[in-house]
Amino acid sequence: MTTIADVLARYPLPESDSARLDIELLLSYVLECDGVYLRAWPEKSVSETQLQQFQLLYQRRKLGEPIAHLLGTRAFWSLDLSVTPDTLIPRPDTEILIEHALSLDLPESSKVLDLGTGTGAIALSLAAERKNWEVLATDRFPKILDLAKQNAQKNNLASVKFLKSAWFNEITETGFNLIVSNPPYIDASDPHLSLGDVRFEPLSALVAGNQGLADIEEIISESKGYLINGGWLVLEHGYQQAKSVRQLFSESGYQHIKTIQDYGGQDRVSCGQIITEKACD
Repeated sequence: MTTIADVLARYPLPESDSARLDIELLLSYVLECDGVYLRAWPEKSVSETQLQQFQLLYQRRKLGEPIAHLLGTRAFWSLDLSVTPDTLIPRPDTEILIEHALSLDLPESSKVLDLGTGTGAIALSLAAERKNWEVLATDRFPKILDLAKQNAQKNNLASVKFLKSAWFNEITETGFNLIVSNPPYIDASDPHLSLGDVRFEPLSALVAGNQGLADIEEIISESKGYLINGGWLVLEHGYQQAKSVRQLFSESGYQHIKTIQDYGGQDRVSCGQIITEKACD
């Protein structure tokens, strides 16, 4: 008889930084339980069928396939998001963008635009926290947009609207109080593209031209025509891009430009505000 304790002891993942957690997540998925159950009942048996299912997942993880793809879900903010290999896997660092967006002094009934929504992580997290915000999420790929819609339904966030659009191409609305985005920002020659989970993620969601700044530059430039006076643009970017991104904000006339660091102390999110009204004499 194979027990939970046996499985946890026999299947190491030496290449993983979170080996024990990875194994617990895979076994919990197979046994349809949580980590608390695993620790409380280590003597419980694992059937042959369950063990075989676990071993298949274990081998895929050993080859580097992301846990989120194996399980089909990822926890982000307060949400449970379905994920597929067609989208980026939501990461904790993106929660920095959520935190900062929520800290801005915005009207209770703000209009918000999320560009390149992917799984819907940013749009849905903001909608979950601000029930009166009118949130529009866009993506250029219909298949990905369908996934974001499914995540909205899964998390009971039916108020979020979705639109197929490549950045601003199909957006006819203006007057947004807040625009947010986690666009592609990795240079095509970056060696990190051959490491870790990103090997299994779509290059279209990762790579941008002009040393990773092409999409960021377009969003910063175009957002001015869609934000109200006093509106904010908040963007995620690479840890080494903060200075360049702030310069792009400045060149486009934004004010109150700043960069926020992620949980690892790396520059990760930058923002700027559009102020068009002149002060009275």
